[in-house]
Amino acid sequence: MSGYKDYVLYNKLPHPWCSGCGQGVIVHMLGEAFSALKLDKTRIALVSGIGCFGRVDDYLDVNCLHVTHGRALPAATGVALANPELTVLAAMGDGDGTTIGGNHLIHAARRNVNVTAIIANNYNYGQTGGQYSATTPEGSLTSTSPYGHVEDNFDICKLAEAAGASYVARSTSVHPHQMKTLIMEGINHRGFALIEVVAPCPTHYGRLNVGGSVSDIMMHMKQRCVPVGQARDMSEEALTDKIVTGCLVNRQRDDFATRYHRIIEAQKTGEEA
Repeated sequence: MSGYKDYVLYNKLPHPWCSGCGQGVIVHMLGEAFSALKLDKTRIALVSGIGCFGRVDDYLDVNCLHVTHGRALPAATGVALANPELTVLAAMGDGDGTTIGGNHLIHAARRNVNVTAIIANNYNYGQTGGQYSATTPEGSLTSTSPYGHVEDNFDICKLAEAAGASYVARSTSVHPHQMKTLIMEGINHRGFALIEVVAPCPTHYGRLNVGGSVSDIMMHMKQRCVPVGQARDMSEEALTDKIVTGCLVNRQRDDFATRYHRIIEAQKTGEEA
């Protein structure tokens, strides 16, 4: 392998994402992470769902499984259990991964399945018209909340941590090198790894809630970011509307396949697991 380009299907370009969306950057960094880890692309399995980021499988030259809305994680769980030697990733958007598929996210984290989940969070259903999702902040304007969103939103990383994920991290599409590092750490981590990547949606969410040019929207997002080390010394009030970036959780516990096969072996020998 000579670099990230070996993992990207350039004959499929140009991609359909809007200018400034940031999801193309995630595809690039996935390729960079695969290359840096020197992964055999025939041993990578990426499962994607429906939505803007669900198109990621069209542009990566690895084994891909495209499934229905909200079902990327259970499909990825099956792949990881069927062949533990594979590097298994689930690529989802916030609607796909936390709204339609929120229950699967909770249980994949609880079970500590050896899957690296990448959730591109643009705070709305970008592909279908900009409707609000489970991560849309209260008060935000969307096509289905034109007078302001009334619901509290999920913090994806806190949700994954509370559910039991053993690796949790957050980056943004304007911090590509940090994103690459976190994806690499997630892949190397044995257990459920969740990497949230906050990406702007200039066509819908960003236009309605930030305004200005694509550059303005991206700069607004960047200015809200706070490194996790700095955030530890800040009050909850000071962190309001901030995006805490970096590795938030990294703990070791047996993954689901390890525990499952321990029980199988115990049954063969008549011992207790």
